[in-house]
Amino acid sequence: MPENLGVWLINLPKDSDRRITMMSQLTKLGIEATLIEAVNGKERADELAQRVDSTAYARNMGQPLLPGKMGVYASHVGVWEAFLASDKEVALILEDDVVFHDDFLRALETALSERSRWDLIRFNCIRAKMPVSQGTKNGYSFNAYIGPFTGNACYLITRELAAKLLPNIWPQTRAMDHELNRFFRHDYRQIGLEPFASHPDDGGVSTITGADFNKVKKPHWTKRLPHFRLKAANYLRRFWWLFRNRMLF
Repeated sequence: MPENLGVWLINLPKDSDRRITMMSQLTKLGIEATLIEAVNGKERADELAQRVDSTAYARNMGQPLLPGKMGVYASHVGVWEAFLASDKEVALILEDDVVFHDDFLRALETALSERSRWDLIRFNCIRAKMPVSQGTKNGYSFNAYIGPFTGNACYLITRELAAKLLPNIWPQTRAMDHELNRFFRHDYRQIGLEPFASHPDDGGVSTITGADFNKVKKPHWTKRLPHFRLKAANYLRRFWWLFRNRMLF
C-alpha cells in the first residue's frame, strides 16, 4: 500500500466477531489497519447529547435521533482527528460490516491514482441516486450524484477535507452520511467509484437501528412534511453545486 495512505477500522469492543471477520479480510488483502474503538452512543448518550441539536435532527431526518446514530457520528469525527494527528495524506476509513469484492484492491489503486478527481470517494453505498459520470478509468466510473448518496462503510478522504470538515461538524443535525452528502454546503467533491467494490452487510442486525430497523420509529407522514421539503430542496442544491462546478455535464 502507498506510504501516504492510512487505514482505520471502527469497531465496538463487544463486536468481536465483526472485528475478527474484518481483520481476516484485510489480512488477505495485505492491508494493515489501525483499530479505533467506536463511540458507544448508548453508554455516552448524555455526553453526546450536549453536541446535538435534536430538534434540527428530527426535522432534517424525519425521525428522532437514536443513541447509535450519535455514536456513529462521533466515531467518524474521532477517526478524522486520529488521521490528522498522523502523517498520512489520505485515509481509508472502514466500518466493521464491510464485505470486500474480489476487485477491491484494483478499485482502491484506481481511486488513489486519480486523486485530482475527488476529495472523498466511496466504495459502497446504501443509496446512490442519479449518478453523473466525471470520467472513467480501468472499467470504473467516477460518479457525482444529484440524488442522495448515503452509506459510510468504506471511503477515502483527503487530509485537506478532514481538516476542512472538523471545525464545522458540530452540533450534529443529521446522520453522518447525510451530513457528508451536503457537499454543496461544505464545498467539496464527493464521488462514488462504480461498480462498487464492496458492500455493507450487518446480517440484518444493527447495533444502531436494531434487528430489521425495529428501533426506528418514524412519526406519521404528515408530521414529516418539513423533512420531505428538505429532501426535495437538496436535489436542487446538489444540482446547482454540480452545475456551478462544471460537474453536471
